[in-house]
Amino acid sequence: MKTMLRIIPISYRATPWHNILSNLMGIVHGASFAVTVVATKYLFDVIADAAVGNAGFWDCVIPLLVLAGVTFGNQILNGVHNFHGHAQFAIATGRVTTILHRKLSRIDPARFEETDFLDDLNKAREGLFVLPYVSMTLSMLVCFYGTYFTFIGVYLFSLKPILLITLLIAFIPAMCAQIVRVKVFTKLEEQSAPIRRENEYYQRTLCDREYFKETRILGAYNFFHKLFSETLSLLMQKTWRAERKTALLQLTLNITTFIGMAISAYLLFSATMSGEITVGAFAAVFSALGMVFYIMQEIIDMHMSNLNKDLGKLVNFIKMLDLPERTGTEQSPDYTKGISAENISFTYHGREEPAVNNVSLSIANGETIAIVGENGAGKSTLVRLLTGIYRPSSGAVKVGGVDTLETAPASIYNGISGVFQKYQRYKMTLGENVAISDTKAKLSEALVETALSEAGVEREDVEFDTMLSPEFDGIDLSGGQWQRLAIARGLYRINDFIVLDEPTAAIDPIEETRVYTQFQKLAEGKCAVIVTHRLGSAKLAHKIVVMENGEIVDIGTHEQLLSRKGKYADMWNAQSVWYERE
Repeated sequence: MKTMLRIIPISYRATPWHNILSNLMGIVHGASFAVTVVATKYLFDVIADAAVGNAGFWDCVIPLLVLAGVTFGNQILNGVHNFHGHAQFAIATGRVTTILHRKLSRIDPARFEETDFLDDLNKAREGLFVLPYVSMTLSMLVCFYGTYFTFIGVYLFSLKPILLITLLIAFIPAMCAQIVRVKVFTKLEEQSAPIRRENEYYQRTLCDREYFKETRILGAYNFFHKLFSETLSLLMQKTWRAERKTALLQLTLNITTFIGMAISAYLLFSATMSGEITVGAFAAVFSALGMVFYIMQEIIDMHMSNLNKDLGKLVNFIKMLDLPERTGTEQSPDYTKGISAENISFTYHGREEPAVNNVSLSIANGETIAIVGENGAGKSTLVRLLTGIYRPSSGAVKVGGVDTLETAPASIYNGISGVFQKYQRYKMTLGENVAISDTKAKLSEALVETALSEAGVEREDVEFDTMLSPEFDGIDLSGGQWQRLAIARGLYRINDFIVLDEPTAAIDPIEETRVYTQFQKLAEGKCAVIVTHRLGSAKLAHKIVVMENGEIVDIGTHEQLLSRKGKYADMWNAQSVWYERE
């Protein structure tokens, strides 16, 4: 019930006018079914009178036309109501999706490294499509079915109270079955989410373009297909066990419902034979009993059943909305004060060893530093802390004089531009791929061309409006071209603090040095960070920070570090063959 009460305001905020219109149509639609019962009684009573000579032919025409008109109007309402429901569902789903996306934008990015959070997110996405359906079902239960059953209940009670009581008692066992379904399917959803996430990943390895070449060449298709089939089979087994358990219980309890309906029909027949109700009332109520039985079965076996199956997904969606958000005050960083880290540490969720341990570092305005170290040294984690993407577990990071623990993320990100190792290949035009880094400003072709030129993007036949996606009738670029395009994206954005976090993995060391040399010129007068495990580019920085096992083990210029015969010197000697052509 708490979950139901939570989703109603969300649904109304998503589609307020659609909800109001749907509720009004539901009430009118339900009333039209109820009016059919009265019209049917009226017609059969007149026909019964005509049969004994108390009414003529034309006396039967009017009630017949009334019943025909009510039936015709009912069908029109049914079509309009269903059509509006489909439209409302599509609109509501889109807007509820937006609600989830906005929530995710306010959650601490470090949570996306947690397996438990990713499982919860998978569950929430399943619930995303359930929320509009559940909300619309609840509205239909109250407005459409509620109106109909209120009228029929009052009418049956006025004829013979025991009729209403018998019907209510008959459906209590079926409602009990649904309570059991809630528990069974909520537990099923908890168990299925991790398996479903694995299954979705294996499906991507089989079908997605980014995996296609490698899985085929390596002959890994059958391997991943086996994993996909195993996880799918496991999901089906769990679902089958839950369905079988609840279906057997519901089948047993439904027998009582049929017995209740049979008793109601018998009581109705007895009341007619004893003269308590008219023949018209018998015909109308007998027909209505069939409708009542059908509708109640529809409510319990379809709507309530689906609600209970999906309730676990809906609970997970609400849990996601209730997660704590990353907050802070709006401030304006002054990058002339540089960037500083004071005794910061950071440990990823579920790990014992810190990725960054007791690090202190400062970057002056107009200074470029290089952070070097072997893979796993903590370089990228340190950059995420310096840029405010992550918040330190202990210590403090100040970006432009403001503390990242106390400042709203948007205030910090506003003046930062970055190109990261795992850059994105957006399925958009060349110009959009660059300008997406500054969506608040109007797209400028001249500025895009400048950024492309500065990043050394080889244009060939690629025009500004060329679609960079074969899936959308466009073209693809080489790995090196995509990396330069990612760098151009970072350069296009107006910034005071710029980061290059190993974005040149597909470029040879000599070409990488050329890129970083150009970057150094563009970073003049700004705070800048270069992250790399290749040292040929690091010597271009004002100072070099050497990391190992999450700690800073040395700081200095290229010449100073070489003279100390430490970690940096060992790495340089191992890599120097790459730069012999310089």
